[in-house]
Amino acid sequence: MSKITAAITAVGGYVPDYVLTNKILETMVDTNDEWITTRTGIKERRILKEEGKGTSYLAINAAQDLLQKSNTDPKDIDLVIMATATPDMPVAATGVYVATEIGAVNAFSFDLVAACSSFLYGMSTAARYIESGKYKKVLLIGADKMSSIIDYEDRTTCIIFGDGGGAVLFEPDEEGLGVQDEILRSDGIGRQSLKIDAGGSILPPSAKTVANKQHFVFQDGKTVFKFAVSNMADVSEKIMKRNGLTGNDVNWLVPHQANRRIIDATAKRMDLPEEKVMVNIQKYGNTTSATLPLCLVDYESKLKKGDNLVFASFGGGFTWGAVYVKWAYNSN
Repeated sequence: MSKITAAITAVGGYVPDYVLTNKILETMVDTNDEWITTRTGIKERRILKEEGKGTSYLAINAAQDLLQKSNTDPKDIDLVIMATATPDMPVAATGVYVATEIGAVNAFSFDLVAACSSFLYGMSTAARYIESGKYKKVLLIGADKMSSIIDYEDRTTCIIFGDGGGAVLFEPDEEGLGVQDEILRSDGIGRQSLKIDAGGSILPPSAKTVANKQHFVFQDGKTVFKFAVSNMADVSEKIMKRNGLTGNDVNWLVPHQANRRIIDATAKRMDLPEEKVMVNIQKYGNTTSATLPLCLVDYESKLKKGDNLVFASFGGGFTWGAVYVKWAYNSN
């Protein structure tokens, strides 16, 4: 019997209609289009403006896009993994609600939180469930409503983040396609460098924490950038060497869309030309857990069965890693 691997068999995505451009941001904070573009590569980002709609709305729409495109019956899904840093609410898992709303009535679900690496860690988790042989269809969703935790008077963070959702379906494969290898890492040294101070068990919500704006994201940009550049590039290069891959062998780098300079540095270490790097940061900004699947959505038509993909991410905490995948289908 052939070894079971976990292959991506379908993708779907969703971004809100409202476009927050750099030009609009110029009217909100002390910044300008040239400064933002030069330092981040971002030109615009999507924002979920409708009142009463949260991360689950993004996730449900991304999942429904996948189900429709792949003609998948939601009743056949065994597990829904919800990768997010912005759950709808505490305690009640967002993924559970999403699974119910999309009709995945036979699935169990849970949330996975690892900042911007949530989806990458979710890929590893989904693969293990498939490889066990017990689960046949695992839906991994990455979605974040980052606008809900951003202070739009803070020019260091409001220029970076956007809202969006993406989904991938994992199924068993016996051709040797799908997830091949992974390197996942974390280091608590980053706990203070990218965080939200209040709202957790250490500092519960209060009138004071709200007044002090402690429920918004704080980022020590220089520290995060330094760690992200070195660590994301390190694991990407390491996973190539461990699997005997050169720049010629890798068809695509699928990098977390946090900063164009981090993406370029990672590609350089991997000896990859620009045309082998998935980039959509200019359109969406950093959508946190949604960046990797949204890349797959935008580039799906260019992917070929057997292509070698290296996924790489870096997030707060710190969390980071790389996953090597052989693409399992031709989209055309």
